[in-house]
Amino acid sequence: MNNSKIGGAVPSQQLERLVALGVIKTDVPLDTNQIQPASIDLRLGRKAYRVRSSFLPGRDRTVSDCLRSQIMHEVDLQSGAVLEKSCVYIVPLLESLALPQDLSAAGNPKSSTGRLDVFTRLITDHGVEFEQVAPGYKGPLYAEIAPLTFSVLVRTGSRLSQLRLRQGDSNLTDQEHLDLQADARLVDRDLRASDVKGGVPISVDLSGQNDNHLIGYRAKRHSGVVDMDRPGVHAVADYWEPLYSKDKQLILDPGEFYILVSKEAVHVPSHCAAEMVAYDTLVGEFRVHYAGFFDP
Repeated sequence: MNNSKIGGAVPSQQLERLVALGVIKTDVPLDTNQIQPASIDLRLGRKAYRVRSSFLPGRDRTVSDCLRSQIMHEVDLQSGAVLEKSCVYIVPLLESLALPQDLSAAGNPKSSTGRLDVFTRLITDHGVEFEQVAPGYKGPLYAEIAPLTFSVLVRTGSRLSQLRLRQGDSNLTDQEHLDLQADARLVDRDLRASDVKGGVPISVDLSGQNDNHLIGYRAKRHSGVVDMDRPGVHAVADYWEPLYSKDKQLILDPGEFYILVSKEAVHVPSHCAAEMVAYDTLVGEFRVHYAGFFDP
C-alpha cells in the first residue's frame, strides 16, 4: 500500500498539472474522466500489430526495433477491430511520457479488462520489465494485449490499461500496515502481526451466497466477441458458467479463468493507494489477478 505522506502515487490534481506541463503527452485531448483519483487511463492508438510472441526490448532497443522482425500483420483500429483470443498484439498508445528523474510509473490493466481475461501489459522503449516505466523515461508507450478466453472488439481510444505515477519509495512496513489497520480498518476482520507480510492478506470466500451456494463463475471457452467499450450489454449466461459448492471447496483447473469474490471487504483510506500482488508462490503457482490497482 502507498501512503502519500511519504511520496507515493501521484493524485489526480497533480496528474492534471503534469498533463498541462507536457510530462504526460497525448496525441488527442484527454477524454472525460480519463484521470482517476490516483491513475490515468491509457487509450489505444490507431493501429495494432499482430506479433509472433511477447517480447521485451531490452536496454539497447526500442519497441519499433523489435517490431520489424515480429509483425505478422497490421490491424486498423480506427473503425474498430476484433483482437482474436490466443493471439498477441502490440498497440501504440495515444499517451506518451516525458518524466523527470524523480518520477517513475507503473502500468496495470483496468479492472474491466482483467475480469475478461484480457492479458494486457505496458512496455516501453529500452524496457527490461513489463508494466514498469523507469524514472526520467521519455518516449512512447505501448500495450501488449493477449486475449486469453474471449475475442474482443476494440477501437482507437479504447481504455484497457491505466498508469500510476510514483515519486519516491512509498511502500509501507508491516508495522505501518498494522497501524493503518487499527486506525482506518483496511479489511473488515482482525489482523495479527503474523498475517501481514509486505501487505494485507485477502482470501477467497467459498462459503456460498444465499441458499444456492453460488461461489463464483468460470468463463465459457466458446463464446462470442466481447465489445470492450459497451459494458453491461452482454448476457452473463452467454459467457460465464456459475459455480456452486456446498463443502466450501473449489478445484482450480489449469488454463481456466475464474471470477471469485473475496471474503474480506477492503477499505483504502483517502490518503493512500493500494496494489495487489499478482503472484505469490507461497499460496500457489498461478496468477491471482490481472488488475491490481486500488485508488483512494
